[in-house]
Amino acid sequence: MSVNSAEVLFVKSVKDGIPNRDPLNDSDARRIFGEDDGRISLSDVSIKRDVRDYVLAKYPDGGEQKRYFIFCRQERTEDGKLLGREGLAKETLKKAGFNGDVERDPLLKAGYDVRLFGAVYSVKNGSFNQTGPVQFGWAHSLHPVESKYVQGTVVMPSQAEGKTQGTIWTTYIVPFAVFAMPAVINATIAKDTGLDEQDVELLLESLWQGTKHRQARGRGFQQPLFLMHVEYSDPFFRIGYLEDYLKLEPSSDAWQGGAPPTSVSEIKLDVTELAEVLAQYSDKIARIRYWTVPELNIKGEIPGEKCCLW
Repeated sequence: MSVNSAEVLFVKSVKDGIPNRDPLNDSDARRIFGEDDGRISLSDVSIKRDVRDYVLAKYPDGGEQKRYFIFCRQERTEDGKLLGREGLAKETLKKAGFNGDVERDPLLKAGYDVRLFGAVYSVKNGSFNQTGPVQFGWAHSLHPVESKYVQGTVVMPSQAEGKTQGTIWTTYIVPFAVFAMPAVINATIAKDTGLDEQDVELLLESLWQGTKHRQARGRGFQQPLFLMHVEYSDPFFRIGYLEDYLKLEPSSDAWQGGAPPTSVSEIKLDVTELAEVLAQYSDKIARIRYWTVPELNIKGEIPGEKCCLW
């Protein structure tokens, strides 16, 4: 079945870590709005990694239909060397049962992330460039965030034996933050890559479950809070910037004060304006679905189907 053009809106929280660090800023949180604005951001690359890693963990063998392999991944040869684009593509096609040279169509059939996000394949013996039907925007915090600089020690010395003390470590963390991330699905490009309804369902599941799956100490403890999928009856229409219609309570002043919120129970997601704009364009909308955790307080009501969590 062909897919509808759509928008996705995903809200998640993080505690005691930074999901996406800025290597140009001493591995602090990414700040693309400036210090006065106060918000921090997560790149679309980090979100795609969550999706890829979850699908790779769930379908290491590509699933029964051999169509859920992940092309953009880390894999090594027997002697420990990382595979490049050509090696990864050949391994993916081999596992999926395709023989012969690397070509666009077989890689689209086997590679879930290629159907989803597209790929740039450029090697000596051939190349192609495929735009993906699913594009993520950056995720921005819904409030100002002050990161904290902390340090500690580990028992194990970092160098040779004979040291009298362990290694000192330093890092930035964010005590608590809430992010909103938009995405779009292009129905025309989806036909070109072969993206189908099952692929879209797996994408939504992967956003939610992948956030919980790819945990690491430095990334903090992350929790999906709210996910919405808006499908359009017109393949060339979209409302756009749905994240701008979300509001988070308390306001920015509270986050910049001496006692900012530190848990989901202390915040409220205001979807009042979002619900109004969705109602305004109801004649263009084919279906609205949303998912939310029970502990999230929501102000307003989304005009759509509330779905069970995975």
